[in-house]
Amino acid sequence: MTRETHPGIVHSLLAPDEPGPYRVLNPLADQPIILVCDHANCRFPESLGDMGLDPFARRCHLAIDIGAGPLTERLAESLGVTAVVQNYSRLVVDCNRELMDPSAFLEYGDGILVPGNRNLHQADKDLRASALYWPYHVAISDQVERLSKLGPAPAFISIHSFTPVLNGESREWQMGILWDRDEETRMVFLEGLRGAGYRVGDNEPYSGKAPQDFTIDHHAEELGLPHVGIEIRQDLIDDENGVAEIAAVMHDVIASIPDKLGMKDERIPAKSVS
Repeated sequence: MTRETHPGIVHSLLAPDEPGPYRVLNPLADQPIILVCDHANCRFPESLGDMGLDPFARRCHLAIDIGAGPLTERLAESLGVTAVVQNYSRLVVDCNRELMDPSAFLEYGDGILVPGNRNLHQADKDLRASALYWPYHVAISDQVERLSKLGPAPAFISIHSFTPVLNGESREWQMGILWDRDEETRMVFLEGLRGAGYRVGDNEPYSGKAPQDFTIDHHAEELGLPHVGIEIRQDLIDDENGVAEIAAVMHDVIASIPDKLGMKDERIPAKSVS
């Protein structure tokens, strides 16, 4: 079940007939796990046009974590867990950054200029944040609070993807597990995914100790929730078959979390759904 939401506040960024800033999948699920996907879509509000970008740039890894949205949706469906996914491109505002971070409104990256983010006035940043950023994070907080009232504090899993090559350098990892303080949840994923035969980086190709991970820092670490960030190489999940294959493996690892973390919850299906 999916609930599409649109904030009640009238603002000029989104037209009334455009999708809301986020979607909540399985909003009434009771399993002690929540999935989030900050960079699930490459949609731009109609009011911003194409932000000066050509079709390739609007769909490249700077605009979206390729495959991460479909993977999150498939896992939410097969596990029956709640997920919150962002409906707009990270180039409009990056929901995994502090708003004061320059990369929250990226002007340049991987050889691509983003004209629509050049010399943004503070009022424009505030408008994007009020329309997209804060509603998304409020939705996550609401779901964490709801799940926490039902039983064990939920495990918080943030799903991203990374490019096979960046700045001319190939990445050897097929997946990466990002963590800072929660070594126990990290080990569940490292052991499960490596045991399935994948090359899995430990805080590679990015580090969970970096200050840019706003979503996990704000929603999980501050509350002491079990948490982990997952990065999947984009060529593994850039089509439906790839998403299905990785989802089957991820399903079994995620389903094992309550038992392995001592959460004593048996409501999650034990076997993957193909």
